[in-house]
Amino acid sequence: MAAAPSLKMNRRTFLSLSSAAPWFTAAINAAPSPRLTNLSIRGDDFLLNGKPTYAGRTWNGMKVEGLLLNARAVQAIFDDLNPATRDRWAYPDTGKWDPERNTREFVAALPEWRRNGLLTFTINLQGGSPEGYSTSQPWENSALDPQGDLRPDYMARLALVLDRADQLGMAPMVGCYYFGQDQRLKDEAAVRRGVINTANWLLDRGYRNVMLEIANECDVRDYDHAILRPPRIDELIQLAKDQTRSGRRLLAGTSFSGGSVPTANVVRASDFLLLHGNGVQGPARISSMIGRTRRVDGYRPMPILINEDDHFRFDEPSNNMTAAIASHCSWGYFDPGKSDYVEGYQCPPVNWGINTSRKKAFFAKVKVVTGD
Repeated sequence: MAAAPSLKMNRRTFLSLSSAAPWFTAAINAAPSPRLTNLSIRGDDFLLNGKPTYAGRTWNGMKVEGLLLNARAVQAIFDDLNPATRDRWAYPDTGKWDPERNTREFVAALPEWRRNGLLTFTINLQGGSPEGYSTSQPWENSALDPQGDLRPDYMARLALVLDRADQLGMAPMVGCYYFGQDQRLKDEAAVRRGVINTANWLLDRGYRNVMLEIANECDVRDYDHAILRPPRIDELIQLAKDQTRSGRRLLAGTSFSGGSVPTANVVRASDFLLLHGNGVQGPARISSMIGRTRRVDGYRPMPILINEDDHFRFDEPSNNMTAAIASHCSWGYFDPGKSDYVEGYQCPPVNWGINTSRKKAFFAKVKVVTGD
């Protein structure tokens, strides 16, 4: 069994934590509470506490039972450690960026998300582009330091998110690496250490409702470390699965970019398969992508989940979301928006409420589909 994760504090981290709000300091020191939500897999279905998700539910003749409708919320624990770019994400009412406020407001939004039928969301220790789509990433957003150790302030925010999700009966997906930020880790050993530390942190805190996504879009060219690319990322999936507590391990996989299907080595190593719908024009192509995934060598009955898709035609009878459901594939909403505290769920400062016509249309569709 691997050593327990390291939570080293440098002087900057210590000073920031010592002045943190009481609720935040309490989160750092809190002992794990009894867990309420257990995620498992049976065939190509997800189960919560031993029962299929959306039990018995069909919609327009499509099986919804066993799916996890979801949203991309990768910036829920976002921060920027680069003083040259940090001010880009300032809240309009204060003129300052506040990572604690960001997490606090995300946690406060989760009950409404759940009431509308959403069961999962994607979060990432290195976030996603705070510009939505980026050619360069000068900001520094990483819960993993250059050695692969976990930064306590990030992990305290993550604990708040995962604890609330557990209370609400939700099953978050926690990602480790994001292209454009993976170079913050100094070498391959640090990348491996980051996976081990993350998996052990989740296991030590007793989370049973969490899936682990090793890397977002592992097939893009931007990853600096070869072990995060398709030919070798199965090594990290297996490494995460090798971390255990009393015979229990995490469910693990990795995602591919829009239109791509997983490679055979990833299919064999994964517990679930992650696809992206970005750039996939038309529901027929979504259906084709899911079908091709099921024909990859090594596939066996297992859940397929699109956890990122930037198509929003929810008022049309056929769209990317309904095409995925028709193929018994979970679907995830990616709304990048703008850094204006109004639009979207990815560009800080994020308004995590259901406050725009696009967000309202998505959640209304989820509510109709799931019957919640």
